[in-house]
Amino acid sequence: MTLTKKKVLYIGGHGKVGLLATPKMLKVGHNVHSLIRSESQVEEIENLGATAVLKDITKTSAQEWAELFADFDTVVWGAGNGGRGGADLTWAVDRDGAMATIDALELLKAEGKKVPDYVMISYVGATHNETDPNDESWYAYVESKKAVDNRLNSSELNYVILGPSALTEEPAGGIEVIEDTNPHGQTSRELVAEVITEVVGRESLPASPLAFIDGENPVSSI
Repeated sequence: MTLTKKKVLYIGGHGKVGLLATPKMLKVGHNVHSLIRSESQVEEIENLGATAVLKDITKTSAQEWAELFADFDTVVWGAGNGGRGGADLTWAVDRDGAMATIDALELLKAEGKKVPDYVMISYVGATHNETDPNDESWYAYVESKKAVDNRLNSSELNYVILGPSALTEEPAGGIEVIEDTNPHGQTSRELVAEVITEVVGRESLPASPLAFIDGENPVSSI
């Protein structure tokens, strides 16, 4: 399949998957801008060959996102607090921050402007998962991802939700696409990076959701 070179904004570029995906996207010719939260991360991002974009996800309005997005072909959401910084920060990043980016895309669409493709990194079964509300931080993450994925699924945007399973540090091998309703297996973070690189380069995004684990098929088969 022919890959198209894109101008890509990767939100959460200093995360583990972002640091793996950025050089892979650059290698195939994409122009990668990596959105990060700290000045201290700029040098590492620039050493990869990407352009660093400093922005606080929790303080950026939909209008501000729209102004930024208008210059890109594809936006990848790879940010996430994941409950690590407490429930409040998780709600602010994983739900409210992500929702603001979707608002921005819909604003561009309503104004008749160019709308980037949107790649959302989620996890397999996110729209079905349930957890104990007493575990406030993890509950915030589960409910945030569910709300965002459901919002995307009700939109008319060009998007794909990626659903890896339990993430590992193993090197990437092949891929097995699975049903989003049947979480099992493991997924290498490097494989997630390869899937991002593959879908970003497509002329059109694959069907959503795209749930996958480590397998034997080439990533180009998705």
